[in-house]
Amino acid sequence: MTTEITRHHTGERMSQMVIHNGTIYLAGQVGNPGDSVADQTRTCIEKAEALLAEAGSDATRILQCTIWLADMADFAEMNAVWDAWVPKGHAPARACGEAKLATPDYRVELLITAAQG
Repeated sequence: MTTEITRHHTGERMSQMVIHNGTIYLAGQVGNPGDSVADQTRTCIEKAEALLAEAGSDATRILQCTIWLADMADFAEMNAVWDAWVPKGHAPARACGEAKLATPDYRVELLITAAQG
């Protein structure tokens, strides 16, 4: 394993993905502003899957996920999409809380850490 840090899709403010010692750190993934919570959750998942695949990983290798909801009243709607997606037997450590997101049109944000390989 290398101690090198690699950054992917890096802009002025942040990188979409950072890899260090076989651990993948994703930036918070958001959906399309104005979409339903379910659709935003699906988009977050699709973006995360694409980044994980780029790093040689997948949903079975997710170690931890922090989910931010603009309103905890949307917890069940988000969970319906999440539960259908998480591979059986591979549920990561997870936390979910309510927070003001970057704009009022964002309803959900996923922050994922995963293992490579």
